[in-house]
Amino acid sequence: MSLWNSQNSISALLLQPSKWIPLYEEFVTENASSVGQVESALRSLTYIIPGRYRDSEISSECVYSGVQLLTLYHDSLVSRVVSKLPSSAPRPPPTLHARYTKYWTSRSSQYHKAALTLQMIQYTELLWEMIARRRGEKVRWRVIVFIEIAKAICRLLLLRLTNSRPLVSPPLPERALDPRSTEEVEESEGCGKQINEGGRSSDSAWIMPRTGLSLPNLPDANDVSNYLISKVLTADDIKSPKALLHRVTGQGQLAEVLYIIRPIIYALAMQKWSGDKRNWRPWLIGFGMEYGCRQLAKADFRERVAGGLRSQTGLERDELRKRGWAMGWWVMRGAFYENITRSWLTSLTGKLEGKPLLDLVGGILNDYVHLWDNYYCSTTTL
Repeated sequence: MSLWNSQNSISALLLQPSKWIPLYEEFVTENASSVGQVESALRSLTYIIPGRYRDSEISSECVYSGVQLLTLYHDSLVSRVVSKLPSSAPRPPPTLHARYTKYWTSRSSQYHKAALTLQMIQYTELLWEMIARRRGEKVRWRVIVFIEIAKAICRLLLLRLTNSRPLVSPPLPERALDPRSTEEVEESEGCGKQINEGGRSSDSAWIMPRTGLSLPNLPDANDVSNYLISKVLTADDIKSPKALLHRVTGQGQLAEVLYIIRPIIYALAMQKWSGDKRNWRPWLIGFGMEYGCRQLAKADFRERVAGGLRSQTGLERDELRKRGWAMGWWVMRGAFYENITRSWLTSLTGKLEGKPLLDLVGGILNDYVHLWDNYYCSTTTL
């Protein structure tokens, strides 16, 4: 009888698609940690698929783009649940990036839409290039330029909505808390109180008899310094979220705008000299613009802010560091890749061939050489 009832309930559920989404959302929020592991596993799978069989790059990029878009949806679900948790629920301290991006996404719906659109374009740009490449090189470069223009429009809109504050990457808050973990902490604390009502719970926290409130545990005697440091508030901790980035004006604003439109100019230069991959002019234009924007922004900060670069907030230092590491991708682009990096990679994969385990690494690396050889978006960082 129970089997019959369960079959009937499943049949009724299948006949009502409107109930699928709420059930799926509930499953994701209750198993956020497991869902995150599945997402990571699928992403890892796409890293080893390219070149394994015919048209595998499109298949793997479809999986990658789909997983990334689904992750955006899952992040919004988890964020919605976390925002509804009671203030007493234990939460890890948010990162500076999370504080800043959550402030703007909650304050401005336009910021949230522009940031979401930007993220979606970034997650699917390589897939669009792969599809366009089948229609010919002219169509491919038109699509690339259109993608870069669309991303630049989103970034310029974000720059305006934040009152001329530099962009952060990513522009949306990242998933940092599993709602289930807070419930488990609360349940464990509740069990601890019930186990020992006489004064101390199972984790040695002191329970006050009259109020029922608990005092926090004393730190380990060997770890007092780290415990005290973790309780100290920094200057960034007491700043409002929007104060985590200084506004840019004058040459600083010019540097940020040039940094945003630099990919368009580089893509146009690559389109113009697409017949000669070894031509250094597009690479020098793109790298020169990015390096010049970086130096101009740093010079403006020194002149405009008291204390210079030492007065940067933690978020500004993190973003400057990210942009610095992103410049390393110029060794994989344009003439630098064609004239220098490619021959080095070919030599490296040749040395790894035929060696146990290392041969697998060389094979995967060799498969990615195909992407770096043929696709502009495979090395984009902005």
